[in-house]
Amino acid sequence: MDVSIIIINYHTSQLIINCLQSIYQYTKDVSFEIIIVDNDPPNGGGEQVRTAFPEVKWIDMPYNAGFGRANNEGMKIAKGRYFLLLNADTLLIDNVIDRCVERMDRQMEVAACGALQYYPDYTPMPFYRSFNEFRKTFFILPPSGFFKRLLDRLFPEPQYEDPEQHDWLVGAFILVRKEVVDKAGGFDEDFFMYAEDVEWSGRLGKQGKLCYFTDCKFIHLENKNPFRRTNISWINRFSTQMQVSNFAWVRKQYGIGHYLILILHYLSMIPVIYVWKFVINIRKFGNPFAELRTQGIYVRKTFVLLKYFRKTLFLKKGFYKILPSDNIDLLTSS
Repeated sequence: MDVSIIIINYHTSQLIINCLQSIYQYTKDVSFEIIIVDNDPPNGGGEQVRTAFPEVKWIDMPYNAGFGRANNEGMKIAKGRYFLLLNADTLLIDNVIDRCVERMDRQMEVAACGALQYYPDYTPMPFYRSFNEFRKTFFILPPSGFFKRLLDRLFPEPQYEDPEQHDWLVGAFILVRKEVVDKAGGFDEDFFMYAEDVEWSGRLGKQGKLCYFTDCKFIHLENKNPFRRTNISWINRFSTQMQVSNFAWVRKQYGIGHYLILILHYLSMIPVIYVWKFVINIRKFGNPFAELRTQGIYVRKTFVLLKYFRKTLFLKKGFYKILPSDNIDLLTSS
């Protein structure tokens, strides 16, 4: 078996059917199996997929295990010499799996590879490719000017001889050698959603190069996910779950000092965002306490981070999944 394709289902049965149709349409030169891990069997619509594709292997999880734990279960039964972790909301547009395998077979120094993401209209989708680029986005600072130059200096981008080599691979499409997973281990099961692919890439990268093959592309539909991003405001641009997960990643990969700096930064920004808004409100309304909703949301989200502070600081094992009552993005979306 050349490739074991692992897809996680969470109420995405029609997306998976569309994804599988594209796999069978374009993947001709390698042998493959498909493993689907269902994170909500009673309500996930799995029967619809199994009826359309009875040959798929199916794993029912007893709870919503998130991305990392579910993929680990799929990799446990995978028979392929490569594992392809593929999002349900993806579509192949050519023989990208064949070409990735062919290139990996030739470039034995590459531990894992990814393909470039495109929107449905075939325009390139931007995405992070380095740890430092990603870390800088979690600082609540103006995106340009002095602060940008300061962050760029504190967190310089890595330089590689191979222009296709990068720090980490986006979890929507990761093709990895089985023996690399055997050495590096699977996903860290502390993570529920987000940052698990970043943390995993750090360990995979110790086994060999991580590359985005620029001649390999796929469509990423990015189905509407309430855990992904928010449109509340600039200071609340990341969802609460994403922040909790990525703060845990920073602690695990960079240590206590970097984690504490990030926490102190969020706390120190509370008076800054209020004073800034007070000045704007006085000029605009004459009332300093007008339109403070987004500042209040920021404070509430910061206190959620503090609820996980001790657990994260001491790297206590567990499941970094926020409670529904802590999902500030959903509670304030109306």
